[in-house]
Amino acid sequence: RPAEVRQQLEQSHMPCEEAPNDDDVRQTYNFAPGSHGLVYRADAKNCSPATSYKLQAMKWGLVPFWTKRKPDYGSTMKTINCRDDSLIESRGMWNTMKHKKRCIVVCQGFYEWLKKNGGKEKMPHFVKRKDGQLMCFAGLWDCVKLEEDSEEKLYTYTIITTNSNKQLGFLHDRMPVILDNGSEELCTWLDPSRTEWNKELQSLLKPYGGELECYPVSKDVGKVGNNSPTFIVPIDSAENKNNIANFFGKQKKAARNKGSKGVEVEDEADEQRTSWRREGTEDNAPLPVADERGERR
Repeated sequence: RPAEVRQQLEQSHMPCEEAPNDDDVRQTYNFAPGSHGLVYRADAKNCSPATSYKLQAMKWGLVPFWTKRKPDYGSTMKTINCRDDSLIESRGMWNTMKHKKRCIVVCQGFYEWLKKNGGKEKMPHFVKRKDGQLMCFAGLWDCVKLEEDSEEKLYTYTIITTNSNKQLGFLHDRMPVILDNGSEELCTWLDPSRTEWNKELQSLLKPYGGELECYPVSKDVGKVGNNSPTFIVPIDSAENKNNIANFFGKQKKAARNKGSKGVEVEDEADEQRTSWRREGTEDNAPLPVADERGERR
């Protein structure tokens, strides 16, 4: 809920003067591109010498300000993520946003799929901070007025990805850029006075060095319409073992999942999943866990 997210951010010395109403948020444990997530950013409209910050619900899949008509789902999928290396040069679609429209995408964690048995089977994994705090992804945002709906502004965002760290290398070759809550790096990333892209900002986009927790979860998360709190619970936990469906499928799952628990799967480096790349974007980078109109927690 936005109120809970706001409270946790403020406890991490991340002030938040504005946030969406809880009544406007539908809680979900299964988030997909095109849904609305919570974004934390500096409020440029405030003319006060002191910078103010806000939480805002934005649609995942960046629609640039020059867009005239509502993009289809396929077009949106191409802008759910932005590669860190695509920001080095002063060109491309991200060039305008990286100067003045940097943000933080707030979530509890994200799902990623591990290919097994030569790609014939895929096991979903949930990744979160080991200390249980919210994850803060580096992102970019934009706002546009579409021709067919000129009265309403559409706010959208993209998540910046970088090379995967050693802990998650077995799972995927890319990962979101994670900044520590309330850190100097996070403040630098959001600083509205930094209106020119430079090496300092680029250096923030690197694999996460903190501790993460990663474990297999239910394959039911693979269907966007499904929604259950058990989706972020380890598949071999007592909570899931007490589930009737898991109980009757225990023997079959044990055979399929052998060697796929926790870090044991790191030996399967030959089955790493790679990203499809096009003009600095990716189509299969990690999906954050969030609400349809905001993040959970």
